[in-house]
Amino acid sequence: MSGSAHPMDGEGELSAADMSSPRQTNTPFVHKVEVPPKQSLFNEFMYTFKETFFHDDPLRHFKDQSLSKELMLGLQSVFPVFEWGLKYNLKMFRGDLIAGLTIASLCIPQDIGYAKLAGLNPKYGLYSSFVPPLVYAFMGSSRDIAIGPVAVVSLLLGTLLRAEIDPTTSPNEYLRLAFTATFFAGVTQVTLGFFRLGFLIDFLSHAAVVGFMGGAAIAIALQQLKGFLGIKKLTKKTMELADNTHWYIVLDLPPRLARRTRNCMFWIPAVAPLLSVIISTFFVYITRADRKGVKIVNHLDKGINPSSLRLIYFSGDYLAKGIRIGVVSGMVALTEAVAIGRSFAAKKDYQIDGNKEMVALGAMNVIGSMTSCYVATGSFSRSAVNFVAGCQTAVSNIIMSMVVLLTLLFLTPLFKYTPNAILAAIIINAVFL
Repeated sequence: MSGSAHPMDGEGELSAADMSSPRQTNTPFVHKVEVPPKQSLFNEFMYTFKETFFHDDPLRHFKDQSLSKELMLGLQSVFPVFEWGLKYNLKMFRGDLIAGLTIASLCIPQDIGYAKLAGLNPKYGLYSSFVPPLVYAFMGSSRDIAIGPVAVVSLLLGTLLRAEIDPTTSPNEYLRLAFTATFFAGVTQVTLGFFRLGFLIDFLSHAAVVGFMGGAAIAIALQQLKGFLGIKKLTKKTMELADNTHWYIVLDLPPRLARRTRNCMFWIPAVAPLLSVIISTFFVYITRADRKGVKIVNHLDKGINPSSLRLIYFSGDYLAKGIRIGVVSGMVALTEAVAIGRSFAAKKDYQIDGNKEMVALGAMNVIGSMTSCYVATGSFSRSAVNFVAGCQTAVSNIIMSMVVLLTLLFLTPLFKYTPNAILAAIIINAVFL
């Protein structure tokens, strides 16, 4: 028919090109990915090793640098003070000075009490707040952490040491084992940091850490009740109590007041322990209450830390015991310090290198064990005060150390009449803050 269109004409007509092209379908395009060649066992191991221990490529800063620049970067990686020290100014020093003086007033009475908790002479607590903070100030990466003895580690160390040696019958051996444990605690921490094994701490569950800290706090508080309440005989039938509870009230009210005033009066809870020590010591001295049964600190030697390198056991039966106690106490101290450092770093929005922190903490304990110190770590109560007081860098630890040094040189005889009850109240108050 003339009016009808041929099916191949017009739009319906197929060109030669259409005829030659493949028929269009709705099948999706599939790209075949070739299977990568199988790696050798050694290459797979090296790849896994690098991803586990060097995922952040710690040597990336050294690439394409001059020799002098590489030396400076290497120095800064071991001693971060050479990095932030270049930017230090008077304004930052003012904040560190206030914070350092504040935590010094808190650490001095705490150190005396914590040393007794570890079964050591109170002077060793002060020694441990002099040398370790100085070492950490040069090697640590946290701006807020305050270094010194802490209640949990002191209790743990004292418990483990007493299980091996009786401090009353063998005080010299007890002290030597304490220094030996401190040395190997530091070695453990340095080893973990040097081989970048910081991730092992992450395997400790939060519930386990919190449970341990809470249980230790209760154990410490119960242990201090005897000295705090003046209990002469702890039995179900008889409990002769001295009226010492007012000292705990004096220590407990300032933190509550500071929280209600939104930390603008942060110095009140910081100076409360030292003020309580001064007042109680004064009244014991003028009334000579020590002659009426009040237990006091007694004599404290003046002077800076003596060398204790020759006292460390490097052979003999106590070497293995020192290693075992050191590894346990070192791990606990490390866990507490890293957790504190990370929490305060997050508040100020900066990063800390966990592996560098381990090396810094370990180095200060190794050096501390050679200078009559026992295991030191980050203190939460002091770090919190340090943070609120406006610290800017680790210089606040140096300020605190200088105050402790002056105390060791000139003020230790003044603590002779300090009652044990006030030290027990300070410890109980600290572990529950």
